[in-house]
Amino acid sequence: MSAPSIPNLLSLRGGTAGRGRGRGRGRGRGRDRGGLGRSGGPGSAAGPTHDATIQGTDTDAAVSRLSAVDLGYLSDPYAGLFVQGPATRRLPIINRGTYTRTTAIDKLVDRFLTITSPDEPRQIVSLGAGTDTRSLRLFASPQNHRNITYHEIDFPTIMARKQAIISSHPSLRTILSTPEPLSATTWHARSLTQPNNNNNNNNNNTNTLTLHGLDLRTLIPSSPKLPKLLSSAPTLLLSECCLCYLPPSQAASVLSHFTTHIPANNSNNDGDNDSNTTNNNFLGLVLYEPILPHDAFGRTMVSNLAARGIAMPTLDAYPTAADQEQRLREAGFERARARSVDRVWEEWVSELEKERVDSLEGGLDEVEEWHLLAGHYIVAWGWRGGGSGGNDGGGGTGGDLDVSGEDVGGGG
Repeated sequence: MSAPSIPNLLSLRGGTAGRGRGRGRGRGRGRDRGGLGRSGGPGSAAGPTHDATIQGTDTDAAVSRLSAVDLGYLSDPYAGLFVQGPATRRLPIINRGTYTRTTAIDKLVDRFLTITSPDEPRQIVSLGAGTDTRSLRLFASPQNHRNITYHEIDFPTIMARKQAIISSHPSLRTILSTPEPLSATTWHARSLTQPNNNNNNNNNNTNTLTLHGLDLRTLIPSSPKLPKLLSSAPTLLLSECCLCYLPPSQAASVLSHFTTHIPANNSNNDGDNDSNTTNNNFLGLVLYEPILPHDAFGRTMVSNLAARGIAMPTLDAYPTAADQEQRLREAGFERARARSVDRVWEEWVSELEKERVDSLEGGLDEVEEWHLLAGHYIVAWGWRGGGSGGNDGGGGTGGDLDVSGEDVGGGG
């Protein structure tokens, strides 16, 4: 299933998009064609044509991410690897949306890595990863992350293209080994970076990346465990506008696949050499999805998507932040939190960082539009288990994904 990397907020306003009241700074050469950006997975209109529409928006996501990187909003040396042709400069409001969404999810991922022990395996599973570069950025991070088992899932054609880029690009040869096929649609690579640590166990101090080319709709509780998936390692699931394109029952079934194969309080050795993890019952989920479909803007958003042949069944099923939190609790996550994208900007980004971002394009003209648009997207996250297993880092109880009240630092 494909998932967006970028919240292309402004394009949802249809004919009013980009009619800013200011001087037209940064208007650039292109407008986001992708609506929600890189979308992932079929809705009620599932079928070959709809799937192709969803997959095709990946180019828009990669272009938007590169726009934010080129202008200094984000630091990502790998963004350009997944864009063909000349770079396109997005509108300032789009760039801020890209920055805020990316930074929020990076913050939650960093929190997960903080509360889990780097001396033991921990796992990240990206549903509908597409051209997302988060795994590459983590493996090359100066923070020397280690023992990360990273999984990316997307349609077979998307993953085949990604593994080909990873295999062929010289700049990645110092980060990852050439992906080796585990099957016709699955590839596995190991990190080539050498973390700074005192652990002499060479089998337990490296990062790995497994690319799974499959349709998420095939993941049900009874389907086999994904190759290389660890059953008893602390795990974080990422879904960036991916599950929202499935009917609620199918989206719940995908989550049940992972809660079945990564059960709470699992202490059995399943052959993955991960049975000694101290935080082995931790399972977290981060969602990025649109909300509020029933107000004036929400109705326009839904109408514009429908005109492109895209439906989002979970948008009606979980229309508010409270509904999204309840959804996570019903899926088996003991605790749940949610923040709209505009609240993330206001509450998680420090004043100094706001000044830096605003200075990149001379400030934001469409302030009212920003609050309207960003208020219709949400980052929701839930978790179960945890406790005393990992490093706390001073941000709350060990094993806790609650990052409320913490500022975001630099523009990475």
